[in-house]
Amino acid sequence: MRIKEEHYELVVCGGGLAGICAAVSAARHGARTCLVQDRPVLGGNSSSEIRVQPQGAANFHAYAKETGIISELLIEERAVNHEEIWTNSVWDMILYDTVMRTPGLTLHMNTSIVDAVLAEDGSIRSVVGRVAHAETELILHAKLFIDCTGDGIVADMADCSWRMGSEGRAEFGERHAPEQPSSDVMGSSIYFRAVDTGRPAPYRPPEWAYSYDDASFFYNKGRIPNPSNGYWWIELGVPWHTIHEAETIRHELTRHLLGIWDWVKNKDPLLKDKASNYALDWIGQVPGKRESRRIIGEFMLTENDLSDGAVFADEVAFGGWFIDLHGPGGLLAEVSEPTAVEGHDHADHVTKSYIGPFSLPLRTLISRDCENLLMAGRNISVTHVALGAVRVMGTTALMGQAAGTAAAVALRRGMAIKKAAAEAIVEIQQTLLRDGCFLLGCRNEDPADLARMAWITASSEAMFSGMAPDTEEDAGRIDTKRDLLQERRGQWIAVDGTALEQVAVCISNLSGKEQLLRACLVPVDHIWDYATNQRSAVAETELCVPPGVRQWIGWPVGLPDGWTREGYVRLDLEANPYLIWHRAAGMEPGFVSGVDRGNGRMRHYRTGIGMSLRVEPAQRCYRAEHVISGVTRPYRSTNLWRSSPERLLPQWLELEWAEPVTIGSIELTFPGQLLQDFRFYPIGHKDPQCPKDYRIWAWQNGEWLLLLQIRDNYQRLRKHPLQAETTKIKIEIEATNGAPTAEIYEVRCYGS
Repeated sequence: MRIKEEHYELVVCGGGLAGICAAVSAARHGARTCLVQDRPVLGGNSSSEIRVQPQGAANFHAYAKETGIISELLIEERAVNHEEIWTNSVWDMILYDTVMRTPGLTLHMNTSIVDAVLAEDGSIRSVVGRVAHAETELILHAKLFIDCTGDGIVADMADCSWRMGSEGRAEFGERHAPEQPSSDVMGSSIYFRAVDTGRPAPYRPPEWAYSYDDASFFYNKGRIPNPSNGYWWIELGVPWHTIHEAETIRHELTRHLLGIWDWVKNKDPLLKDKASNYALDWIGQVPGKRESRRIIGEFMLTENDLSDGAVFADEVAFGGWFIDLHGPGGLLAEVSEPTAVEGHDHADHVTKSYIGPFSLPLRTLISRDCENLLMAGRNISVTHVALGAVRVMGTTALMGQAAGTAAAVALRRGMAIKKAAAEAIVEIQQTLLRDGCFLLGCRNEDPADLARMAWITASSEAMFSGMAPDTEEDAGRIDTKRDLLQERRGQWIAVDGTALEQVAVCISNLSGKEQLLRACLVPVDHIWDYATNQRSAVAETELCVPPGVRQWIGWPVGLPDGWTREGYVRLDLEANPYLIWHRAAGMEPGFVSGVDRGNGRMRHYRTGIGMSLRVEPAQRCYRAEHVISGVTRPYRSTNLWRSSPERLLPQWLELEWAEPVTIGSIELTFPGQLLQDFRFYPIGHKDPQCPKDYRIWAWQNGEWLLLLQIRDNYQRLRKHPLQAETTKIKIEIEATNGAPTAEIYEVRCYGS
């Protein structure tokens, strides 16, 4: 056995999305970093070995997509991949390429951590890794370590406290917790892929496969099959231990999968004809694990912290998945998870488990028992119930970037990580924001950002006057079941604080007689303020809607200048099952709609589409000054500069200073796949709103000097080194990836 020793400042163990984001972030901020992965590919559950698509807050909250390193990766994947089911080898290589071209980052693949060597004070001195098929043992020394192994392997070897199982309801008062504590955890799943061969493809299962013969097992218990792609519900855990009996679980999952495919191909009366030409193309043999050890940190996050919407002072990430607790046993349980069994958006369990967005504190990423250990991923310091919401990969990637950033700041300052978490938290948060992340309670307050001291002007600004109804509905495509006002529905409207005199909505009345429609305008704090019973309306009325289709029904609200601050107000229409409030054609940036889901809350309507409406006078909600608002997505306002749709490109944005400044770099945040979960973006997608071609100019000696010209951009965050002493900088958007307007969320300028 060859023994090799290496020295770093930081070692990140585990190469899933949390580990990748941790290692890349730390290395980008100057920490000599090593990333250790026990598999031949990176990506963890998202890799081509397992093929779970990364999901996160945007699946439930419009404009809540995770940004930072994870969005950089996913934007690149959509632009270059050729598959809709895209967790393939193209994705593997995007991750690998990102790691390999990051200066200061060393990667060890196929290397399993087998030991942790402790110092006398209990801190970790080094970890020992064994390289598969290479007869090599690596001894990796570092000042700090991050455990992104999922199973908390490093923490366990370092004698850290951890939990595994389900806390009882009495311990933390969590309403989703079971009455009594137990060892139950969520199970692991394997996926498969089937392809249409264009000809009959008979299937005969092996003798060792399970046999399924009862349609009710699938259709009455939340396990709905289809002929093409794998199902999350091919899941097993209890009675097996998800760590020590993982190989047994893998084998049993394979037996069940082949039996389920036999059901689909040969027995299912609803599917066997449709599936006749389908053949298995790929079967996962590395289970995707949901739960095992949870390392005890400086703070344990509970369901109550998430559902209460607490914004922590040491917030470093956010989430927005629901309390997604899979019942123990998986396929061996009586039914699948409750949301799948109930099977519709109005289901009681869906309503009760819908939360967020919520913040995550740095203390949950720092081990309580080991002075130089952080963690990121599903092994962080949370209860079993809270894990149901924070375990998804979009959220764990943000944790990873936060942990890597915190480690780099601590190393740069020469501080222990716990001391840095307390004394350098503002620097950590501001660094995350600068690197494209979003935090619920923080905005850009970087004193080094020269743009914050500039006067901002633009060639034009868009005004909001309304959204026209969807013309596809004219072709008979009205989804009556979903479009009828079966429940209260709301539309967030960005307002500039000046007068709002008139609001109108496009309504169809299908009843043949006049209908009454109650409407109100409700003040809201932000676009995820879903409360339906906590605010007094600033205006309310009862509208008369005569029989007819696609009618504009006006409401003279008569709100004067200064009636509110710049931000959002929500227009709510009460339920009337005879009426249709028509969907808007296309999306207006920063405008979303919601639907009442009970318990005094709304959730986003469909995929965050807008509803048709008109306002008078037009609202100045895309001001040039928004590029220094400190927030890089719609939140408490649109936070977006958008040029007028009536003015052709190119359009420009200008920053001017009272005295000359030296610009060493400029950092631009553009629109980029924020609205929806990445699963909803097609092959080759490049966000239409994102500038494609742009130029940056500096005012020197009485004329504009071209500093930089960029072509074929599709990334959201761009950082450009420049060198100019000037009083004015101009960003000229020449072309976008499809939108007719120029749009920018943020401009930052730094002296060096």
